[in-house]
Amino acid sequence: MRILLVAYDNDLSLHGFPMGLAYIAASLLKRGCHVEIYNQDKHHYPEEHLTYYLNKNRFDIIGVSFIAGYYQYRKILKISEAINNSKQRPYYIIGGHGPTPEPEFFLKKTQADIVVMGEGEETIIEILDSVGDAGALSEIEGIAYRKDEDFYVNPRRSLIKDIDNIPFPAYELFPIDYYKLRIPHYSPPNAFSMQMISGRGCTFKCSFCYRMDKGFRPRSSESIIDEISMLKQHYQITDIIFADELLMSSIDRVVHLCENFIKAGLNIRWSCNGRLNYAKPEVLKIMKKAGCKLINYGVEAMDDEVLKNMNKNLTVGQILRGIEATKKAEIAPNINIIFGNIGDNKDILNKGVDLIIKYEDGNLFRTIRPVTPYPGCPLYYYAIEKGLLKDAEDFYENKHQNSDLLTVNFTDMTDKHFYKCLLDANNRLIINYSTKKMETLLEEAKKLYLKKNINFRGFRQ
Repeated sequence: MRILLVAYDNDLSLHGFPMGLAYIAASLLKRGCHVEIYNQDKHHYPEEHLTYYLNKNRFDIIGVSFIAGYYQYRKILKISEAINNSKQRPYYIIGGHGPTPEPEFFLKKTQADIVVMGEGEETIIEILDSVGDAGALSEIEGIAYRKDEDFYVNPRRSLIKDIDNIPFPAYELFPIDYYKLRIPHYSPPNAFSMQMISGRGCTFKCSFCYRMDKGFRPRSSESIIDEISMLKQHYQITDIIFADELLMSSIDRVVHLCENFIKAGLNIRWSCNGRLNYAKPEVLKIMKKAGCKLINYGVEAMDDEVLKNMNKNLTVGQILRGIEATKKAEIAPNINIIFGNIGDNKDILNKGVDLIIKYEDGNLFRTIRPVTPYPGCPLYYYAIEKGLLKDAEDFYENKHQNSDLLTVNFTDMTDKHFYKCLLDANNRLIINYSTKKMETLLEEAKKLYLKKNINFRGFRQ
């Protein structure tokens, strides 16, 4: 069976590695399928090229995975039109965070044949045996499908219990020499990076966060180390960006993982998503020793009541102590703030700006966005319950026009006042970042001309 998987273009000069697609590709290869990747991301092909490609090459199945978001929604509509216009249209399957919460809506909009809801590694194999047979499709858990003008949503599939049994992503099918060029700011110019995951899911349930699957399932240290070792050997990777929701799922887990990194002599730089309630000095010390350079923290708001409304399970005190401890351990804390949750106001926003400015070293450009109730998250259903949002159609077609603009206003402020507060806050952040960049450049110039710095290589971004 010939299968084409689409890595879509996100309008970036360098894209991140599409891990979800690569995991699906690995399962298909294990089954013995012929799998090709259509790299719209790397080549910036227009959608018309996909139609041309499908007309010239026959495939039995085409698959696209995408996340929720205004850009991704518009993109999948264009890609779907290109697929549906092809003379040899393959059986069309979509999956990912985008369509999973509202599969019927996306079946109607894209005219795809199937939506895979949640994890797809096992589901896609069952689909292969049932393509074109609606009776057989009705027995597959974890899918929604279209038959003529009717739509059917099957029960959800149980999670894969042991994710160590899932094959490593099919790196060999992808242009890794392209993806590995997207290096973190803390790495030297000759570094090569790769994204990977240390586990699936999250132990917390923030109101604004949507995940496809409940609970948390970590990979074993052995599996993670084996994959890193393979990436170093085959692709000369020097930096790992752990892109899963939460590597810091518990203190014991982080310490155990770092001890194994050190024991294995990985000698690799890495970053991850973390929790400030676990950012203890002893934990951060071993993370630093194991190669951690940056921890991405979801602070969200500097107010205990708003954090409680978010179900964040975090306090302002824990935030401040955790960030101080991270800095003391010489690990960069990447601070993320969102604005506009229930109970939010201008004063709370400004406290978040103060926090970023205090700890931002000028290496990362930070701005603040409004909270968005993506379909599937508790805040989405709250918005519907309160009459602030009708449904997925209202979200995607009317309300969510841009991630930096309001989708739903959950505050007591008018929209006009909300945007004025956000403008003032981001003006402060932009000026702070620009000032620190300027100071760095002026210091480089001083070292060059007054101290004759022979290692200077030009004023480069």
